[in-house]
Amino acid sequence: MLLKNFIPIGAAHCQIIDSVFGDVQMQKVKFNARHEYEYVANYKVLQTAFDKHKIDKVIPIERLTKCKFQDNLEFLQWMKKYWDTYYPGGPYDAQARRSGGGAGVVKSVSGGGATRTMPKRTAASTAAGRIPSTGLHHDTNQSAMVIELTKQNEDLKVTVDGLEKERDFYFGKLRDIEILVQQQLDVEPDNQLLKEIQTILYSTEDGFEVPPEGAVEGEAYDEETF
Repeated sequence: MLLKNFIPIGAAHCQIIDSVFGDVQMQKVKFNARHEYEYVANYKVLQTAFDKHKIDKVIPIERLTKCKFQDNLEFLQWMKKYWDTYYPGGPYDAQARRSGGGAGVVKSVSGGGATRTMPKRTAASTAAGRIPSTGLHHDTNQSAMVIELTKQNEDLKVTVDGLEKERDFYFGKLRDIEILVQQQLDVEPDNQLLKEIQTILYSTEDGFEVPPEGAVEGEAYDEETF
């Protein structure tokens, strides 16, 4: 799935921030990362960019690389909002930047903790309303990137919907087992096997929040792991 196999490696986040500022160290980003230490390295590149541009946002590297669903979703939503707010709208060649090409956008003076960049203008682009052929090429690349990001967003929505249905299905099964075990324990309070099953049902991982008593079946958990 997209959220599991692409987002947690951090490369997409680096590309998004680079499209805003044009100075992320993309040559250090591993788009084909397969190991956790490579994911961490990608997020360190992202953290460097955040520090450079004074972006006041904590990157929960460990939780993102561990594929924590809620953390990845929330961080991706934040990235989308940031990109919508600060993307300059100028040409950006994502493929060239991944290949170690020149700057994607032109940087402006930093201010207010985030830098709003502006597209480069040349004499040819402003003279008599003429548009150079290179500009058309960049516009095409820009349109392709927007289409790609839009598709990724739609894929994420489908992924989230599928995960929620799967979560609700298994939650319902576990809830049925919990009720059955409790009913039997009321009859056999000393049944060791049932007690062990109940212990397993109630055990949680660090950081996992147990829903309040009487929560509606299918209510979203704060933490979930793929």
